[in-house]
Amino acid sequence: MASDKPNIILILSDDLGYECLGCYGGESYQTPVLDGLSKEGMRFDHAYVLPLCTPTRLQLMTGKYNFRNWRAFGVMDPQERTFGHLMKEAGYKTCISGKWQMYSYNPPDFEPEWRGKGQLAEDSGFDEYCLWHTEHTEDKGSRYADPVIQQNGAYLEDTEGKYGPDIYTAYICDYIERHKDDPFFVYYPMALTHGPFEPTPHSQIWSENRHDNGVKYFKDMVEYMDVVIGRIVDKLDELGLRENTLLLFIGDNGSPRQVTSMINGREFQGGKGLSTDAGTRVPFVASWPGAIPPGSVCDDLIDCSDFVPTMMDMAGISLPEDDVFDGVSFLPQLKGETGAPREWIFAHHDPLPGWGKEGYYLKRWAQDKRWKLYDTGDLYDVVADELEEHPVVDGGAEAEAARRKLQPVLDRMK
Repeated sequence: MASDKPNIILILSDDLGYECLGCYGGESYQTPVLDGLSKEGMRFDHAYVLPLCTPTRLQLMTGKYNFRNWRAFGVMDPQERTFGHLMKEAGYKTCISGKWQMYSYNPPDFEPEWRGKGQLAEDSGFDEYCLWHTEHTEDKGSRYADPVIQQNGAYLEDTEGKYGPDIYTAYICDYIERHKDDPFFVYYPMALTHGPFEPTPHSQIWSENRHDNGVKYFKDMVEYMDVVIGRIVDKLDELGLRENTLLLFIGDNGSPRQVTSMINGREFQGGKGLSTDAGTRVPFVASWPGAIPPGSVCDDLIDCSDFVPTMMDMAGISLPEDDVFDGVSFLPQLKGETGAPREWIFAHHDPLPGWGKEGYYLKRWAQDKRWKLYDTGDLYDVVADELEEHPVVDGGAEAEAARRKLQPVLDRMK
């Protein structure tokens, strides 16, 4: 049985919709590791994030809706406290490996007032890090083949011919080995499966042209993502840590719109950047042998702000009283209990200011599992109209009840 202070590993995939995993009915990709974690643990069917990666990451890491702490795309306030800080204060060893992108996102000639702004990786509450995109955007280099990676303040010099996700994952496995006797928190914000769409070491073309580019490689990237997650699971098994480790896997937004996959016998186009289900409803799988009832499916609403209170709940300490947090702990649900399910989730999505974000604008909405209300007044029945093509004009008593339920949420989230 898991101890009172279990290890926590949080894995965040990049641009991977729920339609990509077999455990959700996905038919286009082989994901045996994640499907196995779902089978032995819990699958969440109503987990929601924001339409783009950085807004999601900020909300996930701080437990706050973005109207409270958003500055600019790829710029996290250097005074902001992350779950790295909080878990470290709770007595955990902390490690982050993968993608950072929370400091100085803009190139030199675009909105220069945001150059050199944000939070550096070394200040984010983690004892150790192994990360891509830690400094200026134009210096970020490759995240995949021949990657540019900063590790605890120094750039790796031996990455030619290597693959970034292999390095990020190996660092995590080494960290787990070194801290197997301590409670640890590992955050793995993955590079996969974000573009550029490039070969993986399992692609036939890898040895001759590892920097080739084309959406045809998305399948290889999804399947290699599953492979590297399997390496972490194997390391936990090897060290006898599985029953004392909660492993959480969630997506940061929907799949790229260039990608069409098959799920439950139908085509599904990725919706990254869109506020529809295709852009915001993501895979979420949790594994904790001995604590989570095997084969569980949770139908409760889960928001990415919920991870901070859940992890603090697991650490056995309260959230700081001198700050505001928007999440709700789902630890009871993980244990098969009822808990305090959300009646709604709220989203404040505004990726501006930000390089390459032309065409985006502020969107705010509140929703439950069926109804979605924007602050424009548009109401959608997302079960009947998942692409949100037909606002409900006269939906009868049920639609009016939904408005009465969701409008107060929008009114108080100013």
